[in-house]
Amino acid sequence: MHEMTYPETPGHRFIDTSMEAAAAIAPKCGRLQRMVLGAITEAGATGITTDEIAMKLNIDRGSVQPRTSELRLMGLIVDSKQRRRNASGVRAIVWTLPEYVEASDG
Repeated sequence: MHEMTYPETPGHRFIDTSMEAAAAIAPKCGRLQRMVLGAITEAGATGITTDEIAMKLNIDRGSVQPRTSELRLMGLIVDSKQRRRNASGVRAIVWTLPEYVEASDG
Protein backbone atom coordinates (compact mmCIF):
# COMPACT_ATOMS: atom_id res chain seq x y z
CA MET A 1 0.00 0.00 0.00
CA HIS A 2 1.40 3.38 -1.03
CA GLU A 3 1.52 5.94 1.76
CA MET A 4 1.17 9.44 0.33
CA THR A 5 3.92 11.86 1.31
CA TYR A 6 5.00 15.40 0.48
CA PRO A 7 4.40 16.85 -2.08
CA GLU A 8 1.35 14.61 -2.60
CA THR A 9 0.09 15.74 0.81
CA PRO A 10 0.92 18.88 2.83
CA GLY A 11 4.26 18.68 4.58
CA HIS A 12 4.87 18.87 8.32
CA ARG A 13 7.78 18.75 10.75
CA PHE A 14 6.63 15.77 12.84
CA ILE A 15 5.57 18.17 15.61
CA ASP A 16 1.98 17.88 16.83
CA THR A 17 0.98 21.42 15.83
CA SER A 18 2.67 21.11 12.44
CA MET A 19 0.96 17.76 11.82
CA GLU A 20 -2.43 19.23 12.82
CA ALA A 21 -1.93 22.18 10.46
CA ALA A 22 -1.01 19.83 7.59
CA ALA A 23 -4.12 17.72 8.25
CA ALA A 24 -6.31 20.84 8.33
CA ILE A 25 -5.03 22.18 4.99
CA ALA A 26 -5.07 18.79 3.19
CA PRO A 27 -8.69 19.00 1.92
CA LYS A 28 -8.00 22.45 0.44
CA CYS A 29 -4.55 21.65 -0.91
CA GLY A 30 -5.62 20.38 -4.33
CA ARG A 31 -7.78 23.44 -4.93
CA LEU A 32 -5.03 25.81 -3.81
CA GLN A 33 -2.47 24.02 -5.98
CA ARG A 34 -4.78 24.41 -8.99
CA MET A 35 -5.32 28.10 -8.22
CA VAL A 36 -1.58 28.76 -7.85
CA LEU A 37 -0.77 26.77 -11.00
CA GLY A 38 -3.46 28.74 -12.83
CA ALA A 39 -1.92 32.06 -11.79
CA ILE A 40 1.52 30.89 -12.92
CA THR A 41 0.10 29.64 -16.22
CA GLU A 42 -1.67 32.97 -16.82
CA ALA A 43 1.59 34.84 -16.16
CA GLY A 44 3.16 33.09 -19.14
CA ALA A 45 6.82 33.71 -19.94
CA THR A 46 6.83 36.81 -17.69
CA GLY A 47 6.43 34.56 -14.65
CA ILE A 48 5.13 35.54 -11.23
CA THR A 49 6.45 35.69 -7.66
CA THR A 50 4.82 34.16 -4.60
CA ASP A 51 3.76 37.61 -3.36
CA GLU A 52 2.30 38.44 -6.78
CA ILE A 53 0.34 35.17 -6.76
CA ALA A 54 -1.02 35.93 -3.28
CA MET A 55 -2.12 39.40 -4.38
CA LYS A 56 -3.67 38.13 -7.62
CA LEU A 57 -5.62 35.37 -5.87
CA ASN A 58 -6.36 37.45 -2.76
CA ILE A 59 -5.04 34.74 -0.45
CA ASP A 60 -2.38 34.77 2.24
CA ARG A 61 1.22 34.38 1.12
CA GLY A 62 1.55 31.65 3.75
CA SER A 63 -0.95 29.56 1.78
CA VAL A 64 0.81 30.19 -1.53
CA GLN A 65 4.44 29.45 -0.67
CA PRO A 66 3.93 25.79 0.29
CA ARG A 67 1.92 25.24 -2.89
CA THR A 68 4.77 26.59 -5.04
CA SER A 69 7.15 24.18 -3.28
CA GLU A 70 4.78 21.27 -3.95
CA LEU A 71 4.23 22.24 -7.59
CA ARG A 72 8.00 22.59 -8.09
CA LEU A 73 8.65 19.13 -6.63
CA MET A 74 5.97 17.71 -8.96
CA GLY A 75 7.80 19.28 -11.92
CA LEU A 76 4.84 21.47 -12.86
CA ILE A 77 6.62 24.80 -12.27
CA VAL A 78 10.25 25.92 -12.27
CA ASP A 79 12.42 28.74 -11.03
CA SER A 80 12.83 31.03 -14.06
CA LYS A 81 16.19 32.22 -12.68
CA GLN A 82 14.73 35.74 -12.73
CA ARG A 83 14.24 37.70 -9.52
CA ARG A 84 11.87 40.53 -8.62
CA ARG A 85 11.63 42.49 -5.41
CA ASN A 86 8.72 41.54 -3.19
CA ALA A 87 6.78 43.80 -0.80
CA SER A 88 9.59 43.51 1.76
CA GLY A 89 12.16 44.64 -0.81
CA VAL A 90 13.77 41.20 -0.88
CA ARG A 91 14.57 39.52 -4.19
CA ALA A 92 12.05 36.74 -4.87
CA ILE A 93 11.95 33.78 -7.23
CA VAL A 94 9.91 34.33 -10.37
CA TRP A 95 8.00 31.10 -11.03
CA THR A 96 7.08 29.95 -14.52
CA LEU A 97 6.17 26.83 -16.47
CA PRO A 98 8.99 24.49 -17.56
CA GLU A 99 8.43 25.13 -21.27
CA TYR A 100 9.33 28.81 -20.90
CA VAL A 101 12.71 28.03 -19.33
CA GLU A 102 13.42 25.28 -21.87
CA ALA A 103 12.55 27.67 -24.71
CA SER A 104 14.97 30.30 -23.43
CA ASP A 105 17.74 27.71 -22.94
CA GLY A 106 17.62 26.42 -26.34
